[in-house]
Amino acid sequence: MKIFKGLAGVPAGFGPSAVTIGKFDGVHQGHRAVISRLRGIAESEGLKAAVVTFDRNPLALLAPEKCPDALVSVRQKLELLATTGIDATLMLPFDRALASVPATEFVERVLVDTLAAKAVLVGRDFRYGARGAGDVDLLVDLGATFGFTVEVIDDVTPQGGRRVSSTWVRELLAEGDVRHATELLGHTPTVSGIVVHGAKRGRELGFPTANLTPESEGLIPADGVYAGWLTDAGTRYPAAISVGDNPTFEGVAKKQVEAYVLDRELDLYDHVVDIEFVERIRGMVAFTNIPDLIDTMRGDVDHSREILAD
Repeated sequence: MKIFKGLAGVPAGFGPSAVTIGKFDGVHQGHRAVISRLRGIAESEGLKAAVVTFDRNPLALLAPEKCPDALVSVRQKLELLATTGIDATLMLPFDRALASVPATEFVERVLVDTLAAKAVLVGRDFRYGARGAGDVDLLVDLGATFGFTVEVIDDVTPQGGRRVSSTWVRELLAEGDVRHATELLGHTPTVSGIVVHGAKRGRELGFPTANLTPESEGLIPADGVYAGWLTDAGTRYPAAISVGDNPTFEGVAKKQVEAYVLDRELDLYDHVVDIEFVERIRGMVAFTNIPDLIDTMRGDVDHSREILAD
């Protein structure tokens, strides 16, 4: 997959293309359904399959108080999009200049002049241009003018229920329901970050952990203990993962992510690792004594091993 940063990054003569536009936060199953259809059209009509997305949620600029936490970082989003088989992603910087572009001009500059779009796929509630003035009806009219077709993609609704959305995934992660979130995403919720030195309490208890820097990428699920995986330099290790402020000890930072790699000790300091959350084992508990904490941690490790062996 080619990555174009900004309109100027797209080479002259790119296209003709089939295009879809959106935030693509999480690149969940709803997004993947759109992209699958996009690829089908591109293959049947001899077009390049291209995704247009943004370097932030537009609300981060337009209404920061309403902007939800991102499910994935820009880097993670691009890596996920690369797994879908598209030809290119155009990453637009969402700044004041872009936010002020009128709807018709946005279509002409981005879809027509830059990507030579012949087919455009969008959701039913797609909005674009300054103040979100552009809608699907206007897009259809512009397609007739500029020579591209518009296809509206229906929502993905598992078993005919609620539509798959980034909002739903956020709700599930806030509840610690990472297994259900995985089903909606089509991939395991993952946090990436640099391993830093911690208080070494885990080592003292017999469970040395890899502690992620607070500036990690990806939305961290609810406090608790999880079974999951730690990936370092392409190698994946089973792990028991703790998320939270560790209420048994004082002075521990909120939302700390620690991963204990099962049955081996690794030197991971300063490494960038991925931590995947497969299943929540329990919530965070304040223990009154260390022996009970150690016994529970042993149980967490055994439970993690059973889950990951399935």
